[in-house]
Amino acid sequence: MRLAILLSGRGSNFEAIHEAIQRGALDAEIVCVLSNRPGAAGIGKAHGFGYETHVLDHKAFPHRAAHEAEVLRVLDEARPDFVVLAGYMRLLGASFVAHYHQRILNIHPSLLPAFPGVDAQAQAVAYGVKVSGCTVHFVDEHLDAGPIVIQRTVPVYDGDSADTLAARILHEEHAAYVEALQKLAAGNWRIEGRKVIF
Repeated sequence: MRLAILLSGRGSNFEAIHEAIQRGALDAEIVCVLSNRPGAAGIGKAHGFGYETHVLDHKAFPHRAAHEAEVLRVLDEARPDFVVLAGYMRLLGASFVAHYHQRILNIHPSLLPAFPGVDAQAQAVAYGVKVSGCTVHFVDEHLDAGPIVIQRTVPVYDGDSADTLAARILHEEHAAYVEALQKLAAGNWRIEGRKVIF
């Protein structure tokens, strides 16, 4: 299974995927790592691991469509089976999503459909939920709304802040993304409506 990783920040989920491949827990190869931020720590890690890396600063393009067209050009050259969003802080346009229909994955730090968008952990703490977690889902044209591949839960404690909850969820994110990718790699799945069926 060929994976293209898109990231904007530290790249901890990318690193977890890389490590799983290295230890034989995930039957996949990373064919390129792309960032929209020149200073992203994750792109430095990827370069250090020897992956093909690309930095396409969205600020250097006149509009979103031009940036996405160049990202798609790079991805098409790499021929990924799946495009894996690992902290990629850009909303993808409908034409981008259609180009890789049911082949773009994202991870979100809540149990979707609860708390989509930014600061999900802070939303969960403010709402007073007792359980939160993370969701690996397919990307569609709506924000954090595509069919769900896998979810993992964590307890929310009375004394939690957004940061303490985020740290607990991040630990589960690393395992969840690897598990989801391995399940998809097996190939015995289909999407019916909103459901991913294995």
